[in-house]
Amino acid sequence: MGTSIFSEMDRAVIARHGRNLEYFTIAWAALEATIALVTAIKSNSLSLAGFGFDSLIEVVSGAALLWRMSHEMDRHRRRRAEHVSLRIAGVCLLLLGAYILIEGTFNLWLHRTSEMSWIGVGVTAAALIFMPLLSHAKRKVGRALNSTAMMTDAMQTDFCMYQAAIVLFGLLAHVTFGIGWADSAAALLLVPLLLRAGVLSLRGQACCTHHSHDE
Repeated sequence: MGTSIFSEMDRAVIARHGRNLEYFTIAWAALEATIALVTAIKSNSLSLAGFGFDSLIEVVSGAALLWRMSHEMDRHRRRRAEHVSLRIAGVCLLLLGAYILIEGTFNLWLHRTSEMSWIGVGVTAAALIFMPLLSHAKRKVGRALNSTAMMTDAMQTDFCMYQAAIVLFGLLAHVTFGIGWADSAAALLLVPLLLRAGVLSLRGQACCTHHSHDE
């Protein structure tokens, strides 16, 4: 990738765009979490609960990145904010992976099944539409500002999209084939990816190469 040089004004504009993306992330994830968790309680769906929990984690990750973007114009504070927010994102990913691993195993062991929820279908389908767009926008900001933390936050948004697809698969498998445990089994497929991403984030790395310039 070629070297990109930005003026202070350019950085300010990009950072403001990054903050706006995080404001949207927090608002959307909070709404998503509320709908998903309430619906999960009614339908006893692990993957839908995991999706709601993931949305809550996105709120935390979004808040950390919002703080990170607010320090973009101060070189020293920027580095510290990058370090802290990257590790917050890593912890969030590990917490989500641990939650899904424990609950998924528990549900499969006890043969607990979920009920069909059309509200769950709606909220996950919406996530499949909007999350790729949001992730792409975050990656553009992350590359421009050389922010591993923003790239990791974009990866967290990707996981939201992946989990939405898995939840949707589980719900549709239940209504189509009567397989009530499909969402628990499908949710467990995310665990290795989440744990790997969380560990890399704690080490100060991201799962994708993005560095465009050295500070």
